[in-house]
Amino acid sequence: MRSYSLLAPAKINLYLEILGDRPDGYHELVMVMQSIDLADRIELRANGTDQFRVHCDHEQVPADQSNLAYRAAELMSQQFPEAFARYGAVDITIDKQIPVGAGLAGGSTNAAAVLVGLDMIWELGLTQMEIQELGALLGSDVPFCIVGGTALATGRGEKLDGLPDLENMHLVLAKYRSLSVSTPWAYKTYRQQFGASYLCQPGDLECRRQQVHSGPMIHAIAHRDEAQIGKLLHNDLEKVVLPEYPQVANLRQVFQRFGTLGTLMSGSGPTVFALVISQEQAQQLLTQVRATIPDPDLELWTAKFIPAGIQVAKP
Repeated sequence: MRSYSLLAPAKINLYLEILGDRPDGYHELVMVMQSIDLADRIELRANGTDQFRVHCDHEQVPADQSNLAYRAAELMSQQFPEAFARYGAVDITIDKQIPVGAGLAGGSTNAAAVLVGLDMIWELGLTQMEIQELGALLGSDVPFCIVGGTALATGRGEKLDGLPDLENMHLVLAKYRSLSVSTPWAYKTYRQQFGASYLCQPGDLECRRQQVHSGPMIHAIAHRDEAQIGKLLHNDLEKVVLPEYPQVANLRQVFQRFGTLGTLMSGSGPTVFALVISQEQAQQLLTQVRATIPDPDLELWTAKFIPAGIQVAKP
């Protein structure tokens, strides 16, 4: 029976701006997203049945239909019933390395890996764009997780424009294991507090998108100006999450204290990351933060930027 093992990288947001409301109830966003080498390993193995099964040792990862990886498999079976009838279902085994509920797209990247893997197992021959269109039906981050690298994301996050690769920039990530932030809560609270400033006219929205596209952050990325990228890190959701979650705010302050290129909360949090020049600096920063906050609930990782999304894992 056929099987594939895939690497499913996490993503961070280097930039997240909320422009306004969309007719579908989501927010109109402009984001710069980046893949990092902190990754889950997803194994898909044909099981000779018509039942998809999810396996994961992590206690916070569900094994039922609420798991986005499971829903990705169900979507593929609905979209390609002939291939499903011919090849059957798969067992999905998730080796979880990306923290759960961290604002790092862990669930989305797992779903992306299932879409890519089933395309290969079922010999569908889909283009990357076709897989991304399927991913958009599952979640706003899934299309980016499929292609990865560095990208400007607009709409609700599903419309992507590739940017020059920033591979080998280094970072340290920090998250309290027991702390989670509800993404719907974060966006709802932002709407309640800042909705009066939303752009409403299509022309205004398009103008703002173009301003970001030609603005300082994209210019810094194009020139690989690491110091400037660090200075321009931005996330609107910090305005509501940091006051509500002082532990997250404190993490940012501690990172700033040690002279990083820049620090930011990723997505809706609660993960905070800091950019540095090298792996040596990343390891030094991790040690400094661990000594400053010796809380065993605090998890820390070093990582680096990578230029791709879902990849077949090397044996």
